[in-house]
Amino acid sequence: MSNNGLLSLRTTMAGAIVVVHVDGILDATTREQFSDFLDAAAEDHGPDMILDLGGVTFMDSRALGLIVHHWQRSTGAGGHFALVSVQYPTSKVMWVTGLSQRLPLFDTLDEALAAFAA
Repeated sequence: MSNNGLLSLRTTMAGAIVVVHVDGILDATTREQFSDFLDAAAEDHGPDMILDLGGVTFMDSRALGLIVHHWQRSTGAGGHFALVSVQYPTSKVMWVTGLSQRLPLFDTLDEALAAFAA
């Protein structure tokens, strides 16, 4: 678990897949914390990763770039990657950049897990 007052990060497991729960602000002030946490989760649990962004209150383009980096890293290593519970009002940058059409977005954790199993 990682919490600096602006951003809280924790992991749970869905079988062998790590789920990173993100609560708070994803911007320049929390980028390093977010990056370090994702790196550690991937190192500890392998390339399959789901980011639960339901608790995100704001996301900037730097955070989105970091998410894209981990998506590419995960799939490049033969893993699965998904984002769940993404909310438009707090993550508009995904739609403005067009990445909402490319990133694997799912409404629920169960939907993401079903896609991994397919």
